[in-house]
Amino acid sequence: MACDGHINSCVKLLLLLVVLCAARAFADRTKTLDFDVKPGGVVQTFSAKLKKYKCTFTYACQGGTNEQWQMSVGLSDDDQMFSCSVWRPQGKSYLFFTQFKAEIKGAKIEYATAYSQTAVGGQRDVALKEEEYIVSESSVTHRDGKFNSELSKLTVIGRIRHDEL
Repeated sequence: MACDGHINSCVKLLLLLVVLCAARAFADRTKTLDFDVKPGGVVQTFSAKLKKYKCTFTYACQGGTNEQWQMSVGLSDDDQMFSCSVWRPQGKSYLFFTQFKAEIKGAKIEYATAYSQTAVGGQRDVALKEEEYIVSESSVTHRDGKFNSELSKLTVIGRIRHDEL
């Protein structure tokens, strides 16, 4: 055996393999992507896919310049839940959103919240009023006439739909 007489080396090698396997498993369960939110009033879309599940963020906004945002998608360890978060890492967005929609495919939404401000630099998350958006089985959408045009974060968690035989 290659590790005879070198127990510490074997233990270190085994620990390294465990860490690498865990990191690989984690990497297969989450994905975070950067994208620019672009003002100009044109409807834009950004999507991320993880295995057979997909999250799509569609929006239109005005004012300022591009802002860097992120989208994270993830699967629970038991493969029962799919999550999608879309947010501005720098905190509050200064863009004026005229519309937004976050849609997930392959899961039924059980929880969704939209925020006008994210918890960054000592600030706290500030949720939109529930009347500002609509949650359905597959999407979270602004509510016409009620949405106050402030958006900095969306979080959606859905239960995975398992095909019945």
